[in-house]
Amino acid sequence: MPESDAAIRAVVRGRVQGVGFRDFVEARARALGLAGFVRNMNDHRSVEVVAEGAREKLERLIDALYRGPGMSRVDAVEVAWGEATGEYVVFATRY
Repeated sequence: MPESDAAIRAVVRGRVQGVGFRDFVEARARALGLAGFVRNMNDHRSVEVVAEGAREKLERLIDALYRGPGMSRVDAVEVAWGEATGEYVVFATRY
């Protein structure tokens, strides 16, 4: 794991379930070479994103979280930064 790697945990709130948001996030994260996961949260109106990789690529993913796919509506994005653990090998959707 490169020294410059970081991690984020983001919670995205709004109309983000049932609109392809998880697929959108997974595609963006994989294209950026990030590892981690995305999953719906039990409140039916938010999505959790955990990702690790280069800080600049994580910032690009965060920018994408604010946009989302066409049918979504993002009301808020809460991001917490941390150190990468190397726990994740790929980026995947969790159910």
